[in-house]
Amino acid sequence: MKNKFLTGLAESLTLALVSCGLVSCQSPEAPIKVEVCNANLVVLGTAQDAGKPQIGNSADPAWKDASLIRTASSLALVNREAATYSLFDATPDVKYQMHMLETSSDIEGVKLDDIFLTHGHMGHYLGLAQLGREAMNAKSVSVYAMPKMQSFLENNGPWDLLVKLNNIDIKPLSDDAAVKISDKISVTPFTVPHRGEYTETVGYHIQGESKSAIYIPDIDSWEQWAEFGTNLTDVITENDFLLLDGTFYSGDELPGRDMSKIPHPTITHTMEMLKSLEPASRAKIRFIHLNHSNPAHDKNTNAYEDIEKAGYKLARAGERICLD
Repeated sequence: MKNKFLTGLAESLTLALVSCGLVSCQSPEAPIKVEVCNANLVVLGTAQDAGKPQIGNSADPAWKDASLIRTASSLALVNREAATYSLFDATPDVKYQMHMLETSSDIEGVKLDDIFLTHGHMGHYLGLAQLGREAMNAKSVSVYAMPKMQSFLENNGPWDLLVKLNNIDIKPLSDDAAVKISDKISVTPFTVPHRGEYTETVGYHIQGESKSAIYIPDIDSWEQWAEFGTNLTDVITENDFLLLDGTFYSGDELPGRDMSKIPHPTITHTMEMLKSLEPASRAKIRFIHLNHSNPAHDKNTNAYEDIEKAGYKLARAGERICLD
């Protein structure tokens, strides 16, 4: 019975990643056509760090229904001219995400070029272990990190071994300093307030030839960010696409947990705060990084319906965003 269960679970996970993870559930065989634009963002995952279903949560229907499985939040920025892509965060699901991107792409031989890390929480950097000699044995993959994140990787095992064995080559980031991917593509980190037990936290401004995207999977609150001098409505006005922290739909999702210990702006709070925006501005926003408890994972819920009615979107794995 145990072996049968494990076999079924493995098959379900594979099926979900293929048909409902990185490619649209509505069209299971549709490829991710990243060649359409020179600078193309591909959503690789939409869940909070631990994915869905989450360990210790045996009641989650995703254990039995493969279509409900969601991988941890990540993006890929595909550079068509160079046939390369940049990852935003190295998640625990990185091997599935890289495989699906590379095998579903119409760009022949598209390969990983570099990785941009947001911070040191489990869903955002643990995938780096897959680059080590026990797995990929990568050769000097550029990993962009802020100062505390760099120090954490260089001075703590097993990450320091990735550096010593030249599996990764850490490239320092500075707040608001752009990294040129090509003449027409750049990536700029900016600090945001978030729990910093080991590292600082950044979001990213991703600029293509004519359009830009903002990626903020984790932030403590929009109000705290405003106290530091950045107003969310201004960021929305100045950019074309925004993938924003949607960890919790409301503040009552985790009975028995002190939500103040894991602060995030709830989706209901963000929508209320932005209710005066014009419909075109609201349509720029895609909520991402949904916790396993978030009812908006399910299209057949009031939460999902309310988000859509308010003019917002939920990020979908396999979604492409053209920045040309």
